[in-house]
Amino acid sequence: MTLVRHLAAAVGVAVVLGVISVMLSAYRDYQMAEVAAYVVAVAGLSVLIGLSGQISIGNGAFMAVGGYASALLLLHLGWPLGVVFLASVVIAAAAGAVFGIAAARLRGPYLAGATLMLAVALPSIAIQYAGVFGGDQGLSVTITTPAFLGATFPPTRWLAWVTCAAALIALILLANLGHSRIGRSWRALRDDEVAAALAGLNVARLQVLAFVISAACAGLGGALLAAVTGIVAPGAYTLTLSIALLTATVVGGLGTLPGALWGSLLLVLVPSFLTNVAASYGLSGAASSSVPIAVYGVVLIVVMLVFPAGIQGALRRLFGPASPASGTPLSVWRRQTSASEHQEEGTR
Repeated sequence: MTLVRHLAAAVGVAVVLGVISVMLSAYRDYQMAEVAAYVVAVAGLSVLIGLSGQISIGNGAFMAVGGYASALLLLHLGWPLGVVFLASVVIAAAAGAVFGIAAARLRGPYLAGATLMLAVALPSIAIQYAGVFGGDQGLSVTITTPAFLGATFPPTRWLAWVTCAAALIALILLANLGHSRIGRSWRALRDDEVAAALAGLNVARLQVLAFVISAACAGLGGALLAAVTGIVAPGAYTLTLSIALLTATVVGGLGTLPGALWGSLLLVLVPSFLTNVAASYGLSGAASSSVPIAVYGVVLIVVMLVFPAGIQGALRRLFGPASPASGTPLSVWRRQTSASEHQEEGTR
């Protein structure tokens, strides 16, 4: 029933987004596509930090893996767009598995430092191997609108439809994963790693799996962003991107998929809005570019002080049920797991 409910909600959202995209301008369609790309990456990072309790400051590097994989596949093989996105997810997931296995023994700031090193080092590979990755100029990504839509169909609207569809599919899978036995195991691991191990959970396997899922989402987000922007270059995947993803995850609400949407909206809309405001007041050059960064930092500080659980946590406090669910994540996992085991024994 959970899958059916999520599918029904996704279909409703898809219809609403399709109608809205027709009413918006080309620039707003472009922003919608950009938000959809970031939603996928932020949602994967939210699962990693909010559910499994692992810290990562390097998901921008996995976005680079997905972006460059999609660009190379389109450039050299000319695969269909859906197959390219799927291949980018697999390649980024493989990179996440390699890094997750290597970092499985790290905890807390040591894990954050390792992911930070990954975010700093990976973009330089494109510069070292300029013949393959295009160097500083990067690789161009060309997405054509299907012929059945007509020659006058706006390409930005097509990109908005494609990225929103991919984001909805990813969110459905993540939502079902969060409500599954794996999601309950991640919550137990986040709550108390020692108690989770004593309860029979394979801690290392769960941690690596969380890294794989997060990297796969980041890879898909990178591939979608490459399709939207039309280029993949090292300058787009700097440490700033990884920090922005982490900030969007925390501000939106850790461990919540709607929080990924709020964080991505802030990540895309707030800087452009502040840039326009700064330009309207006659600020130009360095001053115009620094005002959005300063105001954006103030917004983040205010949100964290007023809403420690993020925007989604604040909405839950205002409009959610008065009493939270009883029990810690570990106890909930034990009860739900034992209940499911009893049901399985009954069916036998």
